[in-house]
Amino acid sequence: MNDPVTLRATSEDEAARLPALLARAEHLAGTVLLGAHGRRRAGTGDDFWQYRPAQIGDSRRAIDHRRSAMGDVEYVRQREWQIAQSVMMWVDQGASMRFASGDGLPQKIDRARVLGLALAILLERGGERVGLTGTSLPPRAGRAQILSLAEMFCRDSEADYAPPEHRAMIPQARAVFISDFMGDLTGVRTALTKAADRGVRGVLCHVLDPSEEAFPFTGRTIFESVGGTLSHETLKANDLKDRYLERLAERKAELAALCQLTGWHYGVHHTDTTAQAGLLWLYAALDARAGVAA
Repeated sequence: MNDPVTLRATSEDEAARLPALLARAEHLAGTVLLGAHGRRRAGTGDDFWQYRPAQIGDSRRAIDHRRSAMGDVEYVRQREWQIAQSVMMWVDQGASMRFASGDGLPQKIDRARVLGLALAILLERGGERVGLTGTSLPPRAGRAQILSLAEMFCRDSEADYAPPEHRAMIPQARAVFISDFMGDLTGVRTALTKAADRGVRGVLCHVLDPSEEAFPFTGRTIFESVGGTLSHETLKANDLKDRYLERLAERKAELAALCQLTGWHYGVHHTDTTAQAGLLWLYAALDARAGVAA
């Protein structure tokens, strides 16, 4: 993209999308009633967090005798966890994500961007550092980082399928991958394997259009990739349905198994469901233990 005219047109297009994306992400984040301390928890810190009943294994020095004297139960005084967590994000911007089967549905990339940015807003409000995988935008705190994320999310990739970035994984951090995972899974396997080696746990959010689940095609149909590099014509599309659905089920199972193996969470989000449901799942999955969710 060395042509100044093309570069300017592309830049203006990205700049035009930025305010709308920010506004929708801010609105979506505002609908999630997590409070100002949505990610507060017990841990290392100086501030009081909460009292809890004493358990077997607690040190006698951990008992708060003043609180315990108010009843028959011994209580432990817990402090608030104050170590900011780094969360690295990858939102697939490949051409396959620019698909919607109907005028009333958002493109997959549109939903992925809103979910990713709204999640980043919630994490930043909770005191976490957010950024991108790779080296282009390392995790940082602050409103300026949200603006930088929004700008990066507005950039499209020319490739049909964009593999996740797996460089510069921060040890013991968290990660979020949002994609339709329609391309070669080699990059996903590499990224999750490297993440697991560094103690990084995270979430795979599999974004699909409802037509990609139902395969409602019959008769003569021409299937083309959004990027225009792939094309297939068939006279009996319904004959492909069973094979397609079988391969989709296999792909879901492979992604779920990969997440189970590496300690990540896997979930499917459909663009005909609410963005709020997807955001709530993403936020909860980041704090959950390893497992598979759908």
